[in-house]
Amino acid sequence: MRPILRLLICIALLWACVGVRPVTAEDVDIANCFKTDVTPAAQFVACRTAAEQENVYAQFLVGSAYHFGDGVLQDSAEAAKWYRRAAEQGYADAQSNLGDMYYYGNGVLQDWDEAAPWYRRAAEQGKASAQFMLGFMYYFAQGVPQDSAEAVKWAQRAAEQGHARAQGILGVMYANGRGALQDSAEAVKWYRRAAEQGLTEAQFNLGLMYANGQGVPQDYTLAHMWFNLASASGLEEARGTRDTVAKLMTPAQIAEAQRLAREWTAAHGTRTK
Repeated sequence: MRPILRLLICIALLWACVGVRPVTAEDVDIANCFKTDVTPAAQFVACRTAAEQENVYAQFLVGSAYHFGDGVLQDSAEAAKWYRRAAEQGYADAQSNLGDMYYYGNGVLQDWDEAAPWYRRAAEQGKASAQFMLGFMYYFAQGVPQDSAEAVKWAQRAAEQGHARAQGILGVMYANGRGALQDSAEAVKWYRRAAEQGLTEAQFNLGLMYANGQGVPQDYTLAHMWFNLASASGLEEARGTRDTVAKLMTPAQIAEAQRLAREWTAAHGTRTK
């Protein structure tokens, strides 16, 4: 058949030729669910309809709407219900959020034994927050047997994705040799990554490493800087430790540490995690 004739036939029989089907009511519901130029209430109605038709992302959005009271009255039990429907279809964000609901007892009875498998499903799909929580639960034996090696494994996976709290706790595990060989330099690396994201506890811990010369050369100026940043976020222990270190420093060193803290804050803001 000549190309031009084939083209004309395809135009005439467009639905069959390109595999396009007529737009259905379900398509309209899903499209309206994803709109951003409508009111939250209108978007919720569309998402709820699409969710009832088993659209997994719509189910997750309905769960989120109930969770945060966005376009509908806040209802944690309904949030858990819709997160579960999306989670059972394999949606990682819903699995992680359902794990949170069980972990904290939000909308469901608190049940760490139930939280752990949902976190695991999401973690195995690469969800960083679920990886962190699963590692945290292994570290403290919550819903799973205590297993420091598993804690390090999951914290490391989340930390490598930039999860600040995972980086912070991974630093603690390397500093203490829990679940991994004790390695002060590795602890400093992870403390630094978390501290640079504004994690207060990591800033304090990094200050301790500089003050004690662990994993880095001893440097009171940098120790003071990190203690200063942590204390600015309200960590009283950091304020007291900073003042103790200041007694070992010259006025010029203190001024330099304060300058470094100001520059860091100007570049990063006052973020805390």
